[in-house]
Amino acid sequence: QDRFAFLWDDLVDGALGAIVLVDTRRIEDCFPAIDYFEEHEIPFIIGVNRFSDSMRFHLEEVRDALGVGDDVPLVECDARRRESVKSVLVALTEQVLVKRERAASTW
Repeated sequence: QDRFAFLWDDLVDGALGAIVLVDTRRIEDCFPAIDYFEEHEIPFIIGVNRFSDSMRFHLEEVRDALGVGDDVPLVECDARRRESVKSVLVALTEQVLVKRERAASTW
């Protein structure tokens, strides 16, 4: 949430990556976090939280609305379900590893 932006520098100190959790009913709330992680070159993925009462959009529609490239993974999830959250964490771990491998290959 943007209201916690003043804490972000402290929260990401030592972080390997981040998850931006998107509620498609309030997609505009994600822009500050996405901008922050892109600007600071912190690997991140986007978890598209699915609620039973929210409209469903294809992940490519969400990608277009957020303006992120294909290099940012989008993962559907239900933040209320443990297994779903685990799959998002696995996707983040994979993204961090991919970014590190790319960085190591350019050295």
